[in-house]
Amino acid sequence: QVQLVESGGGLVQAGGSLSLSCVASGSILWINAMGWYRQTPGKQRELVATVTSGGSKNYADSVKGRFTISRDYAKNTVYLQMNSLKSEDTAVYYCYGAHGGDGMVYWGAGILVTVSS
Repeated sequence: QVQLVESGGGLVQAGGSLSLSCVASGSILWINAMGWYRQTPGKQRELVATVTSGGSKNYADSVKGRFTISRDYAKNTVYLQMNSLKSEDTAVYYCYGAHGGDGMVYWGAGILVTVSS
């Protein structure tokens, strides 16, 4: 079992910045990729950014150049730095961790990011 707890969401004006954090606990030794998805009402959850255990990063086209994902292995934490925020970035952001041992994908409870225009 892996527990993921997000923090850092909130309200920000368009053009502003916000940083999200996600701390993993539990059976973390086998966590491979970690990252972030987001979801708005009536839409499917979409990938925002991911980072593998080897450090490879992948971003959705819509956030490339504006968002940066990073991972602190010592702190079992993944971060998402969001710059130049747009109203369309408003969503609930979910942290996830892919477990290489049991094959499960674990999710955080989600955190709301609201960008006002």
